Amino acid sequence: MEFFPKIETRNLNLYYGSFSALKNINIKIPPKEITAIIGPSGCGKSTLLRCFNRMNDLIENVKITGEVIIDNKNIFDKNVNLLNLRRNVGMVFQRPNVFDASVYYNLTFGIKIHRLMRNKNKINDAIQMSLEGVGLWNDLKDKLKKNARYLPLEQQQRLCIARVIILNPKIILLDEPCSTLDPIATLKIEELLKKLKEDYTIIIVTHNMQQAARISGWSGFMLLGELIEFNRTKIIFTNPTDSRTEDYITGRFG
Repeated sequence: MEFFPKIETRNLNLYYGSFSALKNINIKIPPKEITAIIGPSGCGKSTLLRCFNRMNDLIENVKITGEVIIDNKNIFDKNVNLLNLRRNVGMVFQRPNVFDASVYYNLTFGIKIHRLMRNKNKINDAIQMSLEGVGLWNDLKDKLKKNARYLPLEQQQRLCIARVIILNPKIILLDEPCSTLDPIATLKIEELLKKLKEDYTIIIVTHNMQQAARISGWSGFMLLGELIEFNRTKIIFTNPTDSRTEDYITGRFG
């Protein structure tokens, strides 16, 4: 690999009870790129994604072995501060999960939880910065008191991304972020992600192989809990080294 990884997993295994969901995952994810994780349903994509900010800790009967290294530190070490980890590794879910409250409340919630700032002017500057970052400032600057639930779905998902970047993270995780959006809204989110990769390391789980091909620089193909292949997206889609990858890419299964 020609980069120093932002995230590296070493012999990562995860069990739900006796079920082996991730099997000896070794992957090196580059900084300030979009990395796509592809594969059929149930192959472990979302489970792997949730390892990067330890969201799997919230699930009962989960056992994890191996390491996840972010910025030279194993995030499973006992002295890791989970609140700080989840601020630095933000998560955007499949469906826009805005709070049933104002746009302003949605954006300031994380600031209050993490106690990042108290000065009202600084908070307002951060709100403007985050909304500008997702292309919503002009649309919402006069609607900060509006309930976020009444925004169009595409704007709700952009707001969820703004809610992440207002905390100044290093990594953004996205789990099927366009699955509830129409094609036009999907393309808008994709253009946003291509812009955001200039400042953030982005990892996206997607069933949409065309989406992976459009926006990602690197791709990993997973099958039955294993990482079958990881390489530049162009190579994965045109010259994969494993026949199972080729079978999935060409639609023979999945």
